[in-house]
Amino acid sequence: MNVTESEEKEYLEEIKEKLTLAIRRVDEAVKQFSDELRQKKQYIHEHQSGMDEADMVAAGQSINRMAFTGEGAVARKRRLLKLGQSPYFGRIDFVTPNQVKTPVYIGVYSFFEEQQRQNLIYDWRAPISSLFYDFELGEASYSTPSGTVQGTIELKRQYKIRDGRMEFMLDSDVNIHDDVLQQELAKSSDDKMKNIVATIQRDQNAVIRNETAPVMIIQGVAGSGKTSIALHRIAFLLYRFRETIRAKDVLILSPNKVFADYISNVLPELGEEHIPEMGMEELAADLLGNRYAFQTFFEQVSALLERHDPAFIERIQFKSSFEFLSKLNQYLVYIENNYFTVTELRVGSTVVPSALIQAKFKTYHRVPMLKRFALVADDVRAYVRDAVRRKLSGREKATIGEGIPRMFRFHQVLDLYRDFYRWLGRPELLKLAHPQPLEYADVFALIYLHLRLEGLPSYDQVKHLLVDEMQDYTPVQYAVLSRVFHCRKTILGDVSQTVNPYSASSAETIERVFPQADVVKLYRSYRSTVEITAFAQRITPNPHIIPLERHGPEPTTARFERPTEELTAIKQLVTAFQASGNHSLGVICKTLRQAEEVFEALQAPGIHLLTEESSSFKEGVIITTAHLAKGLEFDEVIVPFASARNYKTEVDKSMLYVACTRAMHQLTLTYSGELTPFLAP
Repeated sequence: MNVTESEEKEYLEEIKEKLTLAIRRVDEAVKQFSDELRQKKQYIHEHQSGMDEADMVAAGQSINRMAFTGEGAVARKRRLLKLGQSPYFGRIDFVTPNQVKTPVYIGVYSFFEEQQRQNLIYDWRAPISSLFYDFELGEASYSTPSGTVQGTIELKRQYKIRDGRMEFMLDSDVNIHDDVLQQELAKSSDDKMKNIVATIQRDQNAVIRNETAPVMIIQGVAGSGKTSIALHRIAFLLYRFRETIRAKDVLILSPNKVFADYISNVLPELGEEHIPEMGMEELAADLLGNRYAFQTFFEQVSALLERHDPAFIERIQFKSSFEFLSKLNQYLVYIENNYFTVTELRVGSTVVPSALIQAKFKTYHRVPMLKRFALVADDVRAYVRDAVRRKLSGREKATIGEGIPRMFRFHQVLDLYRDFYRWLGRPELLKLAHPQPLEYADVFALIYLHLRLEGLPSYDQVKHLLVDEMQDYTPVQYAVLSRVFHCRKTILGDVSQTVNPYSASSAETIERVFPQADVVKLYRSYRSTVEITAFAQRITPNPHIIPLERHGPEPTTARFERPTEELTAIKQLVTAFQASGNHSLGVICKTLRQAEEVFEALQAPGIHLLTEESSSFKEGVIITTAHLAKGLEFDEVIVPFASARNYKTEVDKSMLYVACTRAMHQLTLTYSGELTPFLAP
């Protein structure tokens, strides 16, 4: 079947005709649904005076059902139209042991042809489609819910179909992904992350299709496609468990609004609805009920970049350590055993023995500590009521209700948090100066104490949590996530891309909070050319990184006598980019102040400044900071002010690495004075 390219092109035309017919049928169905819906509403309008409540409920349910069916038809039409543009990207001919040969065409969605009653295109997430990603020609097998299917792949073919036209087709008995991958990566980037279904590699496929891991930690080098893989994993799980999980049941914890916008296209492209997302600060404000004003992570990093404050760094380092979480847990045990000083309680003529109060307190050991007093008070009231054999007066109830909590040393979580540092013998590690906001390093420690001492509502509606930029969160933050999200999790990041080296978490650190996790490490980098990857290695060496063999111009460092000349040169580089045919240029600075300075100097149409307040990612020239550029990629990158004066601390070094690894095809660094020592050959 379809041996030659001309036969394949004929087959493509047949498929497009069948898709057109299917679209027509959907249109007819949608028209029918809307007609019936209109008639139903009209009928209710005319007869509602004679309808009882049961009739009205039944009519409402009927309308909802029809509307839901109509929405389903509209979604199906959207998928069919997309398939018309590019019906499939791969084919395998699979032969089972009893010599049944099945040509399997694989696309972004499945297409079941009603007339022939057969699947003409298989969804990339279907069990049989895994053959395309996991095997070359020869023996192969795939897993299904009912067991493993063995067989042989006799043909493997890949296509590029755009706007309904076949641009090329490749047969291979070696890994054909590489040719297509090279072509895809050589292209310009645009304003949205793309789906990678046609180029998923075998190691990536194993991560995407892992159904069993309660927690999956993906540590991948810059450009390894971590975020894309995680989103495809979500799309796969939504397909695989579609009876029990929907897009609205998944939550993405993303580093900022711009990044959330940048990745917003991937899941809708894969046929899934948009997934809710929130930032870590939003989560903190939600959990704390807006009771405290606090510094954001962006403000913490900005403070580190603006001035070198050893005491501030020490506070961050300690509160980002595993030791800090352990000490908090030890403190909680200590206060439970030492801060509830029980004495006998006199209620009128009745004496409640201290042993009884102590025993009741211990009975509720599973209840958060500050919530136990009300329960103990209820038990004491019952004890006194039995002793006096009558109802208690309001005064007697109040004596018990106020007397029990008074036996505990503190009543406010913030007072206990302050006391924790006294207990530790390090009161200087907490800076609480009203009306100054809480330091970011204290926010999740305080939330953790609230959780343990008072309890906080958990996010039980979330069935899968996706955490990106995992290296920027600390053990105490992960301890909070594990207690408020009781669902499966996919956690991803790269410890080399931290923007705050004083609070970076590696896969190993996170695994200590989630010992049941599956850890996957991705070392192959697809984003940057070999030359750019080698250049970035001078800043932060990683002997494990494997760049894909894709070449381009060597990164350049350009020296200028003074900053004004440097800004003039950047303006010329931007003009050259605008005439180049490339789609995106990132001018990535260390601080927001520097980004604003460059933006002021370059102001022109098509040039955008990306700040913490920005909510969308646009094509063209983007001026921003390394912190906000994390996770994004650009055809070309310019890193201004790469001098020894500007890039000198550990935080600066992290920023420089992040900035350089955003570049796909071309990287230029400019500076005046001395070049940063981080780029020493």
